[in-house]
Amino acid sequence: MSNPDVIVIGGGVSGLSVAWWLAHAGVTVEVWEQNAQPGGKIATREADGYMTERAASLMLNFRPEVSRLLAATGLDASKAMCPAPPKNRRYLLQRGQLVPVPMRPGALILSPLWSLRGKLRLLAEPFVPKGGRSDETVSEFIIRRLGRELLEKAMEPFIAGPLASDPDLASAQAVLPRLVALEKRYGSLALGVFAHKLLNRRTAPVHEVFSFRRGMAALIDVLAAAPGVCLHARRTATQLEPMRSGWRVAGHAPDGERTVRARHVVLSVPAAGAATLLHPLDGESERLLRGIGYASLTVVHLAFDRSAVHHPLAGTGFLVPRSENPQLTGCQWVSSLFPYRAPRAKVLLTCYLGGARAPETRDWDDDRCIGAVMAWLGPLLRIKTAPERVWVDRHECGLPLYHGAYSGRLRAIAERLENWPGLHLAANYCGGVSIRDRIANGYALAQNIQVALAGSGAPSPATVLGSFPMRAVTRSSC
Repeated sequence: MSNPDVIVIGGGVSGLSVAWWLAHAGVTVEVWEQNAQPGGKIATREADGYMTERAASLMLNFRPEVSRLLAATGLDASKAMCPAPPKNRRYLLQRGQLVPVPMRPGALILSPLWSLRGKLRLLAEPFVPKGGRSDETVSEFIIRRLGRELLEKAMEPFIAGPLASDPDLASAQAVLPRLVALEKRYGSLALGVFAHKLLNRRTAPVHEVFSFRRGMAALIDVLAAAPGVCLHARRTATQLEPMRSGWRVAGHAPDGERTVRARHVVLSVPAAGAATLLHPLDGESERLLRGIGYASLTVVHLAFDRSAVHHPLAGTGFLVPRSENPQLTGCQWVSSLFPYRAPRAKVLLTCYLGGARAPETRDWDDDRCIGAVMAWLGPLLRIKTAPERVWVDRHECGLPLYHGAYSGRLRAIAERLENWPGLHLAANYCGGVSIRDRIANGYALAQNIQVALAGSGAPSPATVLGSFPMRAVTRSSC
């Protein structure tokens, strides 16, 4: 494939998702990945009967686009997918004890997590007038609508854990778009949730929380091997040049320099990488992209004999508020969620350190990280012995931080890119960090590119969903 319709620079889940949707629409697409293997931070490790994930370990899905992709690839088959046990408890750390997270409105009010004052504040939410600034932070939004107690005990650990962010700095509009939208439309979060249930607005598949039998790398393998996706590993883009009818992309590979022309280019690399490529073209876009910060993360996997852990581990794990422990953001009980990821009579725990609230852990060596995790987990889970196996994964630039007036930053970048037709951004600093969001955003971008290639202009949002053709194509020679 010498001159494809589209070149995707970056073979992580964002870039591969765009490429997969395009290829299934019959669009010729190349993916340039600078590493030997695609997937970005997603990688599955198997050793001595244990299966550990370098980054994401599961998916939480409620998007129809994701369900369609899983069905088309066969990843939704019982032999490929592994759903998490239903009604599994989740916990929050409170005063050194694990307290179940209430999953229903009634249980929310009755939960011992909240004081009487906190419960009354929750009940008052429907009577709080809507308002707030467009640049409101997560903390400001939650305190205004639900009170400080819910922020500190529940929302802060969620923002600091899975998102590695700081609610005092994170944009509510960027991080909590669904809640912000509920307030704007219904004037209340509670009324909005009730209205959605009343109207039965639910599109989630049967198994909302799941992983794959071969680990999360199974998703990467399927996307990268899809017919029509031409993946070039160890190929690094170094220069973009606009042409009359597209783009010229130059780069280098182990066997020499490469130059390819394409009608569209998708930059699916971290913000700093995109900024470097845009530097000769647009200094303002470069500046905006370099202003996107990232949080470092350390993931510590611990393996034990079941007899060494005296806690029942009946649930998915727990999150940690900053008032309890600023460095440890959470612990996932992997062998309880997915028993096949550990040998029989063994336990696998995955702990998360760092993020925006504890950047100092970036400088901790492995022994200090392991020692700190064991000091915290030992009393909490009644662990009496050292772990049998340990794996440590580090992410210097783990997750993008949606801090400040983030939505305004993205709008400004989008406006700048209007000067460069055929150039697109697709990465986890745009539209959400979860794998679900990356697949859904890849779908939307592929739709826009497909329509642009057809010469009919940009589709309206109402046109995008539900109209993507899913015809098979044969693999092209690369």
